[in-house]
Amino acid sequence: MHAAAPQSKPVYAPLVRNADGLGPVVLACEHASPRIPPEFGDMGLAPEARLSHAAWDPGALAVAEEMSRILDAPLVAGRVSRLIYDCNRPPEAPGAMPAQVERFRIPGNENLTPEARADRTRRIYEPFRDALGAMLDARAPAALVTVHSFTPVWMGRPRDVRLGVLHDEDARLADALLAALDAAGAPAARNRPYGPQDGVTHTLRAHALPRGLANVMIEIRNDLIADAQSQRAMAELLSGALRDALARLAPSATDDDR
Repeated sequence: MHAAAPQSKPVYAPLVRNADGLGPVVLACEHASPRIPPEFGDMGLAPEARLSHAAWDPGALAVAEEMSRILDAPLVAGRVSRLIYDCNRPPEAPGAMPAQVERFRIPGNENLTPEARADRTRRIYEPFRDALGAMLDARAPAALVTVHSFTPVWMGRPRDVRLGVLHDEDARLADALLAALDAAGAPAARNRPYGPQDGVTHTLRAHALPRGLANVMIEIRNDLIADAQSQRAMAELLSGALRDALARLAPSATDDDR
């Protein structure tokens, strides 16, 4: 009698929408889902925490999917809660598998062994990284745009920012998008409510900067995209502003002296 072969653990490949899209950008939504696969149990969390902003970016995927439609843009989105692995963090970052997010303690991430961290990296982060990299190489878009949302209240303090336009070393698209949003009557804040100093620009640094792609990270206050109507309206606003921004950027986008 032969022992049963051990079952391999599942790999959590990202969601890919509109893979054949021919628009000028590739979209990414790293924190698209609150899903915690059964193998991880409840992570020691109450239901409130498992569905909170700590676990995902509410509304971001719906906005990104509508932007994908409007812009005919490929979209790569995470399928697993960022509490299991935050795909906008490198494996060595503590925040990749955080033990604390704002007021939420994450027992399932406490005292993770190096082997456990490596296992999650292999099965969640690397498939996302590889899929996004392959999409960028296949499409050679004008820009990489990542879509996020943030909570209106952080550590008990209300936030006055409605829209954030974030960038790292390359501010070309951020500059143009800020100008386009201002012209559209929807001014946004630069590098707020987070910025590069908070470690939130990993996807831009890992994928856009090495390829010389214009890039930007968009942060939307999540109470502004709480239903389908507001999500569509936000997607239309951002898509129009991105088109305007790319047009503003066009003369300098291939400037070798940038």
